[in-house]
Amino acid sequence: MNARSLSNEWTSGFLQTSLMFEPLHEAGKSFSNFNHWPDIENLNQLNADSIGKIVTKSHKSIRFVPQAKATSEFVQQYEPRIYLTGEIQTRAHNWHDLFNALVWATYPRSKAALNQLHYHALLEERKHHQEKRSALRDAATLIDESGVIVVSSNDYLIKLLKNFAWKTLFWQQRAAVLAQMRFFLFGHGLYEKALHPYLGMTGKGILLHVSEAFFNQRLIDQIVLIDIWLEDYLAQGYLTSADLVPIPVLGYPGWSSDNTDSSYYDNQSYFRQKKMKKIS
Repeated sequence: MNARSLSNEWTSGFLQTSLMFEPLHEAGKSFSNFNHWPDIENLNQLNADSIGKIVTKSHKSIRFVPQAKATSEFVQQYEPRIYLTGEIQTRAHNWHDLFNALVWATYPRSKAALNQLHYHALLEERKHHQEKRSALRDAATLIDESGVIVVSSNDYLIKLLKNFAWKTLFWQQRAAVLAQMRFFLFGHGLYEKALHPYLGMTGKGILLHVSEAFFNQRLIDQIVLIDIWLEDYLAQGYLTSADLVPIPVLGYPGWSSDNTDSSYYDNQSYFRQKKMKKIS
């Protein structure tokens, strides 16, 4: 089954179906035993239950609200409305929007930073009467939908990843990857795909170097640090899609029941080699 065949049927205990969902366990623990879709009130409880209030960069406390009819009015459009009012339009019985809510609760600083990027990029596009999306907004969208945060204390592993040496990384260096490299899904679109993972499922990676001590911390503390680091990274405000590394996420040990055999990594349609630059 692939992403196009997803249904909106509720699945109780969905966060336990894959290791990819681990970052969302804390935020989604109240939904783990639900036998029905969370409603808007349930989603807003995510903010009430947070240690610190989830706020936008404009200092608005976020609230999930039902999706409104499409409008051309700038202040009512999706990202501007979040930035200006804190209201996040959310569809009922919708996995994509549920995962968006859970990511807001898990990575609040980074989601607020992304929203700010979107808002200011949209303002610039309006100011200059641009019809085409800016490179900044394209990159922000890719992170928001398909972002994967890769942390490692091993420069050699990071080099292998950057060079698309997937079999060497995920198979020959498997033990080192498990000990010194970790993937954290960020993009809510990628989480939706993880409900029914399929060969070809690819994220857009942001690479962070960490100390060995990072891996000795609790998962919840690791996520807090990643949220701060990603917020700082996004604060640069000039990233493009070229800054993001394609990540075949099902290659990570344990993230697919099929990747326990070395031949899994021979599929170059999925584990693609790096394109060589043409010399003119």
